[in-house]
Amino acid sequence: MKYILMMHGTKADWEAFTKWPKEDLQRNIAFMRAFSQELKESGVFVATEGLAFPEQAKIVRAGKDGEPITDGVFPESKEFLAGYWIIDVESPEQAYKIAARASGAPAPAGTIGSMPIEVRQVMSEAPEDMLQ
Repeated sequence: MKYILMMHGTKADWEAFTKWPKEDLQRNIAFMRAFSQELKESGVFVATEGLAFPEQAKIVRAGKDGEPITDGVFPESKEFLAGYWIIDVESPEQAYKIAARASGAPAPAGTIGSMPIEVRQVMSEAPEDMLQ
């Protein structure tokens, strides 16, 4: 089963993260790289990406004739998606354990983080009960 592990943050979280001491930022980034490498080596890795800063995002809707209409920069919101991993594992419990490891990435002053990681199954098709 494939699952997406999504890192969410708030504007305040992001602003605080960018002000961490350089050593703490380097430790966090090194953890994330090593974590992704471990997922690859264990055979559960499908994909991972970090996303551009929230202020660079746009909301797009289709206009009357299907043309893209953008709503300027990303609107103020409580949370945004910072990045994600897609993994292929045997059970939801395995996905939760992996998500907990990502959540505990190093934080300032050598502490253990607790970043919220949303875990959702990746659907390859609509559930049977929706098709009947």
